[in-house]
Amino acid sequence: MSLTSKIFIGLLLGAGIGLLLHFTAPDLFETLDGYLFSPLGTIFLNLIKMLVVPIVFFSITLGTASLGDPKKLGRIGGKTIAFFLATTTIAITIALALAYIFQPGNTGIDTSAASYESTEAPTVIETFTNIIPTNPVQSMTEGNMLQIIAFSIFVGLALAMLGKKTEAVHRVIEQGNDIMMFLVNLIMKFAPYGAFGLLASAIGTMGLDGAKAMASYMLVVIAGLFIHAIVTYGSAVSMLGKMNPVTFFKGFFPAMTVAFSTSSSGATLPISMKTAQENLKVPKPISSFVQPLGATINMDGTAIMQGVATVFIAQVYSTDLSFTQLLMVVLTAVLASIGTAGVPGVGLIMLAMVLNQVSLPVEGIALIIGIDRLLDMLRTSLNITGDAACAVVVAESERKHGTESERTVS
Repeated sequence: MSLTSKIFIGLLLGAGIGLLLHFTAPDLFETLDGYLFSPLGTIFLNLIKMLVVPIVFFSITLGTASLGDPKKLGRIGGKTIAFFLATTTIAITIALALAYIFQPGNTGIDTSAASYESTEAPTVIETFTNIIPTNPVQSMTEGNMLQIIAFSIFVGLALAMLGKKTEAVHRVIEQGNDIMMFLVNLIMKFAPYGAFGLLASAIGTMGLDGAKAMASYMLVVIAGLFIHAIVTYGSAVSMLGKMNPVTFFKGFFPAMTVAFSTSSSGATLPISMKTAQENLKVPKPISSFVQPLGATINMDGTAIMQGVATVFIAQVYSTDLSFTQLLMVVLTAVLASIGTAGVPGVGLIMLAMVLNQVSLPVEGIALIIGIDRLLDMLRTSLNITGDAACAVVVAESERKHGTESERTVS
């Protein structure tokens, strides 16, 4: 049986057992969750998170060094960022359109018990000024991905420019990357059990009550996620990446299942890179540059949630958003996605920032927080799928330049 099948079975068993225990034996669920489900999920998450920082450093450094001269780096970097900004703008536009068409907030929801303590998100200026680390070691310790990526690009650029002088260092970094990939393969054998534990804990805790109360909101968000995946990514992969969309989604499905269970773009990064390189045949240098960058700044699924949630909360509180405010929602959500780490629940922090920009009550987040875990799973799957789609598109666009390093597949 393939690893994908095992992970999928783990997800189904986790959801089924969690739901069954939630309704029939809540006391037994609490015991099992404390001693089995949560520990399984936590161990799996920690195993993957253990590799994230070194993999980002090694892969971005090698990717930058393999791309060679600064012109090539600038060309690929420009295409990558343009793709991310364009798809994120499309994502939130789809979300706003669906929210206004179906109006999920006009259902008489009670707001009297809503209370939410917001966490302040970084401003746009703070995001850009904090990209350059003052202490790279501290950035790695704290897991500040934007700073780690910036430092890795500088190191990779230095390796490319110095050439033979730094061959020994280049080999050490290559060997470090090989070690990380070996550990990814090892850890992935535990993935079905981790997926089982994570989903059993999430579904068993939430049940269906919260989901039923917010069914309209959920359905609009889920519709936005699927439309964006099929229409936006499918079209991009087909027209720009010259790849059959069915082949793309089928090949990348294993990484999507892991993203669904972990709810973390960063934690899924090792698996998403491995899957793109092996199943989608994305050249290693391009995958090593595009996907870690995307895990940090590309959050289309989160943007869709923010668009729907903003309109939903405005409708619940009977507030009309002006066209200027809607433009502000688009701009803020796109820029906020650049400076927020790919970790579970980060969408709520970004949503607080968006709501503040358009003068909506942040307390409205309490209305959706109960079902956010499930939607977080789905939008994380979409986020990493966007990174892979970008890698496919960039790889195809670079094919005409025909350098040997770009044709090399891991």
